[in-house]
Amino acid sequence: MSEDRSREPERSVAAERFAVTLEEGLARTLIGQRHLVRSMIIALLTDGHLLVEGVPGLAKTLAIKSLSRLVNADFSRIQFTPDLLPADVTGTLVYNHAKESFVVKKGPIFAHFVLADEINRAPAKVQSALLEAMQERQVTIGETTYPLDEPFMVMATQNPIEEEGTYPLPEAQLDRFMMKVLVDYPTEEEETEVVRLNMESRMPELSALVGREDILAARKAVRLVHTDDKIIRYAVSIATATRQPERIGLDTFKPMIRYGASPRASIYLILAARAEAFTEGRDFVLPEDVRSVAHDVLRHRIGLSYEAEAERISSDQIVDEILAKVIVP
Repeated sequence: MSEDRSREPERSVAAERFAVTLEEGLARTLIGQRHLVRSMIIALLTDGHLLVEGVPGLAKTLAIKSLSRLVNADFSRIQFTPDLLPADVTGTLVYNHAKESFVVKKGPIFAHFVLADEINRAPAKVQSALLEAMQERQVTIGETTYPLDEPFMVMATQNPIEEEGTYPLPEAQLDRFMMKVLVDYPTEEEETEVVRLNMESRMPELSALVGREDILAARKAVRLVHTDDKIIRYAVSIATATRQPERIGLDTFKPMIRYGASPRASIYLILAARAEAFTEGRDFVLPEDVRSVAHDVLRHRIGLSYEAEAERISSDQIVDEILAKVIVP
């Protein structure tokens, strides 16, 4: 049976092989960036969205584009600029002289995988247009509402806030991203391999390895991953500690935090931990799974005070201290 499937371009992949198949496929074009690859797969398995921060040239576009090819899905890229309009993202009504009526011209948001490049270079009204589509899974053009096809995943990239000409995302909009992933430079060995591949024009062509029905089957399998009540309480304790650090003896962090993670963070912690366990080939969640995804789920949900910024304390440092203090079940 498996030999027959391997000969088909859109073969059905067993749920337990789903993550491995995608990781192996992405490894053909992406040198390094294993954490970004794993985060994309977790977001895909949990129907979430990713916010990726890093300087240009770190293969962020290649990553999401490669994923869309492996899934045989539509891909679109939206380059966010200060003069971008909401209609440039969602679409608009265009007058057709021949028909003497308005017709719908759908925007680039109507794709399965959307790369929102440099999202923090566009004003708030454009950011809101994208994020509302992410939340509602539908877009309204004129008086008609159009549902977005499944799977629908947005990977938004942003430059470090220190760069000029950026508009920081509001807290409520940041909360709609399941995870925020920090992308760093490759190692010297990895960069050497990237240069070698490009110089020799040996970048492989990707073909579909999984179908959209495989995604739905894998998501169903992730929902069946057993999560003990102790694990749920552990995740909630971590999220709660970002709001009330004094409860676990981190009184010094209280003035450092303007706001902590919402209950949505607790939900995302469990969902991401389930997907992490699934990608590791387990049907149950361990505390290590929660700890593994904690930084990505929480770092953009902790608002730092001016005092924290003055003392150069980052949200990752706060998460580190919380993980060290909260009792592991």
